[in-house]
Amino acid sequence: MSRLGVSLTWLGHNGFHVAHPAGPTLVFDPWLGNPKAPPNAQGLVADASLMLLTHAHWDHITDTPALANRHQMTVLAQLELAEEMVAAGIPEARVIGFNIGGTATLPGLRATLVQAMHSSSIGPAGGPSRAVGTPTGFVVAYDDGPIIYNTGDTGVFGDMALIAELYRPDILMLPIGDFYTMGARQAAKAVELVDPTWIVPQHYDTFAGLPGTLEAFRDELAPSYRDRVIAGPPGRVMS
Repeated sequence: MSRLGVSLTWLGHNGFHVAHPAGPTLVFDPWLGNPKAPPNAQGLVADASLMLLTHAHWDHITDTPALANRHQMTVLAQLELAEEMVAAGIPEARVIGFNIGGTATLPGLRATLVQAMHSSSIGPAGGPSRAVGTPTGFVVAYDDGPIIYNTGDTGVFGDMALIAELYRPDILMLPIGDFYTMGARQAAKAVELVDPTWIVPQHYDTFAGLPGTLEAFRDELAPSYRDRVIAGPPGRVMS
């Protein structure tokens, strides 16, 4: 097992495959049609039994119904988004809808929904949309494994420090792309508030509307955090 305590594979954008030998394999927000998705993305997610959705935007849920049904995944999401996924054709028995502050306990892990500062709506890229639920992050605690705080799409907010105090995450996954989410300066402040062992950037380098870069993020970080950043090309296991 890697120094992270889990195997992490970036699927591009906000998508991640997370595997732990003593717990279920999961995917976060797998939009496999993103321009940076690895060629073998479909195969990479085939062994996942759980899918965690942070919010309803098209670049997070477009592939959800097809993937969840093809691979018999159980989907975890905020209540109203979960209801939308049932309406989209995922069997209700494989959808867990809960809300901010709540924890879903499954064999091998506990997943807690936490707040995020963003929006949440369903609609096509560039088209009309309607609000669905509220944006969230996830704190995933593996039994005998690391605690992962995936902020979802968000700007920085002071209660990240409270989330860190409550859950003591080992791994922080956070957006750095700017414009639609926090960029380098806010993301660096989020790192200070959470003080994780490892830092995994996401939601960047996908398309022209995300100007934030990994280099700019590293430059904004305090020197003591720069060696904690774990990043790599999509499709390669991070260690």
